Amino acid sequence: MNIHEYQGKEILKSFGVRVQEGIVAETPEQAVEAAKRMKEEFNSDWVVIKAQIHAGGRGKGGGVKLAKNHDEVLQRATDIIGMQLVTPQTGPEGKKVNKVLVAQDVYYPGDSETKEFYMSVLLDRGTGRNIIMYSTEGGMDIEEVAEKTPHLIFKEEIDPKVGLQGFQARKIAFNLGLTGAAHKDMVKFVAALYKAYDSIDASMFEINPVLKTSDDKILAVDAKVNLDENALYRHADIAAMRDITEEDPTEVEAGESNLNYVKLDGNVGCMVNGAGLAMATMDIIKLAGGEPANFLDVGGTANAETVKAGFNIILKDPNVKAILINIFGGIVRCDRVAQGVIDAYNEIGNIPVPIIVRLQGTNAAEAKKLIDESGLQVYSAILLKEAAELVTKVLGDK
Repeated sequence: MNIHEYQGKEILKSFGVRVQEGIVAETPEQAVEAAKRMKEEFNSDWVVIKAQIHAGGRGKGGGVKLAKNHDEVLQRATDIIGMQLVTPQTGPEGKKVNKVLVAQDVYYPGDSETKEFYMSVLLDRGTGRNIIMYSTEGGMDIEEVAEKTPHLIFKEEIDPKVGLQGFQARKIAFNLGLTGAAHKDMVKFVAALYKAYDSIDASMFEINPVLKTSDDKILAVDAKVNLDENALYRHADIAAMRDITEEDPTEVEAGESNLNYVKLDGNVGCMVNGAGLAMATMDIIKLAGGEPANFLDVGGTANAETVKAGFNIILKDPNVKAILINIFGGIVRCDRVAQGVIDAYNEIGNIPVPIIVRLQGTNAAEAKKLIDESGLQVYSAILLKEAAELVTKVLGDK
């Protein structure tokens, strides 16, 4: 689960990580009031108006603007709230901005030069260990840094038996070229950041940039936080931060029906019980000359209700030209699934695309007979090869 920048900063602050302060606003007028409060609470004459969407690269898309007075705050907020923000991470369709963060200006003049760093904490799946990845080259072009100058990206691996050690935090501060007060503050920053990541069962923290201010303070200017959904039951307060307006509405609907659904770009919808079988089914679709339109796992107890919900979700995609249902009847009997398909088809009414149903396992032959005698526009198969051939046939008829 992703959360907004301002929510990520709230979590970081609770673990002692210094952050760029800010106030959320949903209207331009609220943004002006927030700017006034920023002056009172943090003595920030200038503020930064930052679009709050679940995507990075907001600055490149025009979603981050500096405002030097209240008139500029009103204008910048008016421009950003409601815009369809397109960034390298949103795709060409972009995302609508519903709120902004009015943040303090932390690039104030002082005795030393400000510096931007990159830092993230995530799991290295190759080693099964958490790593802290960091670079002296923070800012909007970190992807380019990783591509063209990978030697400027450092990694610190954390042993799960002992956790982050003090010498590792000091090593990170040293590699970033920090000395004196800034070095000490970075050591504290790294320790608090890792503790936050580990404590909330996050799958990724990305802070870009981490800023050394002109008075040698270290703070998080941004906060991109991704959480492990399987652990949210342990963090009800964080689960409440979910913003479904930032998610694909079809995937949200699927979740409400206890279906695992991910939309893809193909032309063959698939409905399967089990994630492994779903992946194999997607391969079969490609081998048959089609492209999978989705990943949809209905779980181990497919019935008329789950099949109906699956149909409704798949049919929302106008690119779908056929639907392949591939069910292995181990726990659930194939004839019950077949009856569920028939019942769901009759309840929905006319389904405008052909349906291929492959049922294998307990009572597979009885299931095939039910499908064949239903009188519906449904093709049945027992072998996966037969199902693939039927996919090729119906796509060829289109």
